[in-house]
Amino acid sequence: MELHKFERQLRLMMLLTQNRKYTLEELGKRLDMSSRNVYRYIEAFKMAGFIVRKTNGCYSLDKSSPYFKDISTLVHFTEEEAYILKRAIESVDGNTSLKQNLKKKLYKVYDYEILSEIVVRSGIADNVHNLYEAVKDKRQVAFHEYKSSNSHAVTDRVVEPFAFTANNNEIWCYEPASGKNKLFKVSRITSVEVLETGWQFEESHEEGYTDVFHISSDRRLPVTLRLGMTAANLLIEEFPLAEKYMEREDDAHWLFHTEVCKYEGIGRFVLGLFEDIEIINSPDFVLYLKEKVQNISEKIQD
Repeated sequence: MELHKFERQLRLMMLLTQNRKYTLEELGKRLDMSSRNVYRYIEAFKMAGFIVRKTNGCYSLDKSSPYFKDISTLVHFTEEEAYILKRAIESVDGNTSLKQNLKKKLYKVYDYEILSEIVVRSGIADNVHNLYEAVKDKRQVAFHEYKSSNSHAVTDRVVEPFAFTANNNEIWCYEPASGKNKLFKVSRITSVEVLETGWQFEESHEEGYTDVFHISSDRRLPVTLRLGMTAANLLIEEFPLAEKYMEREDDAHWLFHTEVCKYEGIGRFVLGLFEDIEIINSPDFVLYLKEKVQNISEKIQD
């Protein structure tokens, strides 16, 4: 019993030494205990000489507390260190219990949700870390050599990042130069520089709609597809969020009802599996596909 109590106290101390601050309710949820007990432990820390700060209902250990430097050095991972650990764990073959236990231990104590969810490719871990810190601290950033697929240009951008998308591969930013909220792909940023300037346009920050094919805009175009088994399986594998909009029709067919921002994303998917897909009550989408096929046919003839 005493050992279990000590473990909880140690885990609470770890959470309070991280950069992120937590409310009593959040701490209780992560430690699987009541807010009342969390508060008791925090009071015990105060009695032991630690300086506990409370800001906007969130708690942290002050860095001037006795032994703080030693404790934080021992128990705290940087974002990059956690990323390396995650990659090392993922490299273990198979889905063994050892592998799962290691992941649980890493993510149970340390707040690396952004790293546990994101599909980080080699070379962009630093960009992810800088963006995460900029959002948390409400700072502007400079994107150096951003490769735009719309303008086909490589430019520098100054933006205010404020929200990652569901899969964390993209980030919503407000761009002062254009006065618009835009979605930027993390993989297209050569480097991210966190600036000293804080957010200047927070009241204008607004996330747009992103469809299951990872395309964003202010438009929402309804589309319904009847999918065979092959198309249904591939759709879920390639775009996992699509499963929320699917309903089973019979043993071999599924109906997919969704709204898309543009027809490009869903169009690529349908054209690749047209023999296993039927378009239902979506005349504008059918027209788009006919024009697409016509363009393809003309290019092949040329």
